[in-house]
Amino acid sequence: MKLFALSVLAVTSTMAFSRPAPLVSIPTHDAFFNQIAAHCGNAYEGEVTVDNASGPSSFADKKLIMHVRRCDERQLQVPFHVGDDASRTWIITKTGSGLSLKHDHRHKDGADDISTMYGGHTLDAGYANVQSFPADQYSKELFVRQGIPQSMGNTWQMFIYEEVFSYRMVREGREFRVDFDLTQPIKPPTAPWGYKD
Repeated sequence: MKLFALSVLAVTSTMAFSRPAPLVSIPTHDAFFNQIAAHCGNAYEGEVTVDNASGPSSFADKKLIMHVRRCDERQLQVPFHVGDDASRTWIITKTGSGLSLKHDHRHKDGADDISTMYGGHTLDAGYANVQSFPADQYSKELFVRQGIPQSMGNTWQMFIYEEVFSYRMVREGREFRVDFDLTQPIKPPTAPWGYKD
């Protein structure tokens, strides 16, 4: 009888772990996620509105396009095209304890860039229009290995309002921001590097 009970317990435990985790979120995270998802399939042009880096910017004189390309109940994939460079995709994921933002960087052949999947996770409820993603441990270790420890202090922010979406990176002494015009959808670009249409 004891052996039977243990067998049932083992099967029950295995079943519990094999089921997908329930989708747990809070209203501000849901609202923020849903506002971006409402633009699924659309692409928008943007411009750099803040960049206090010394020296010429790699974004200068380039066409900047965000494309809300793939959306499901857990994840949004938003490629960020910089001219002919289609190496960047922002990935926003519901984790069950908040929202994660990752930067998927690829080479033209689809291979991972040495600097990829860095980003952060929300630490609080944020707001329906604004969420912040301080650098996570993986990102900090990656930045140290790459010899750019100043990036350990990065916080990425995203803002979404009726007429504008903004992507911002800030740390001590550094700020970068791109604003996208949500009132004027444009023709979506081809798939980013490493992805297929």
